[in-house]
Amino acid sequence: MNINTTFRYPVALTIAGSDSGGGAGIQADLKTFSALGIFGTSAITSITAQNTQGIRGIQAISPEIVEGQIHAVFEDLTVDAVKIGMLYSRETVRIVARSIDRFSPSKIILDPVMISTSGSKLIEDKTIEVIVKELFYRVTLVTPNIDEAAFLSGMPIRNEAEMEIAAQKLLASGCRSVLIKGGHLEGENVTDILFTHDEAPLRLVAPAVDTQNTHGTGCTFSSAIAAYMALGKGLPDAVRAAKAYITAALHAGTDVKTGYGHGPLNHFFDPVPLIKIKV
Repeated sequence: MNINTTFRYPVALTIAGSDSGGGAGIQADLKTFSALGIFGTSAITSITAQNTQGIRGIQAISPEIVEGQIHAVFEDLTVDAVKIGMLYSRETVRIVARSIDRFSPSKIILDPVMISTSGSKLIEDKTIEVIVKELFYRVTLVTPNIDEAAFLSGMPIRNEAEMEIAAQKLLASGCRSVLIKGGHLEGENVTDILFTHDEAPLRLVAPAVDTQNTHGTGCTFSSAIAAYMALGKGLPDAVRAAKAYITAALHAGTDVKTGYGHGPLNHFFDPVPLIKIKV
């Protein structure tokens, strides 16, 4: 059979945990990829029993299976961007680091997931220092929220000036670039700031969305950045586009009740068909 394969789909890989409630983690990442016209693939690092109200249990996937998933994807598909989320154990972090070295993806977004929207702990204490040591310098962008950035930098963050000081500490610790998300600060606007070594900080400001449906916002933001980078956007433009996407997704989900806690965003408010890239 003579099959004409003139095109391929842009591919993004998410390496993260599974959320049985569907609002965050792998599920949010794959929804975001699909909504933006990207073919999503996954390597599941852990399984959580959770819903909109909180996490009831976490079971880590064996490091060998995590490694097998990552290798299976890279050895068969052209991966245009990688998003890394919840990495529960130190050995899983080291496997991800080795896989980056082996397959050399050029666009990697790391969301240093530590605490869920409901306040549940998502990571072993000793894993954090391994993430800093093994992954920060290997990835394109690290995307902590205010609480994560405060923990990683060892300082409180109460305003934009302290966001910048914390970001400089993270850049000094090995990050190539840092996006500190300001959604946890009080105010009428949400300000996220992109910091790099070479460019002036990029401030992204949008009015705060009054909604209970915020489960998976961090996962969605970082996977949207990965998706836009998979489509060829540079880092600043990808961050701008992702900010617009997540703001619209929050607005689109404000009038919907899903569960009794923090509900999900509306990822599919304006879905894009799978995009084709000429080969």
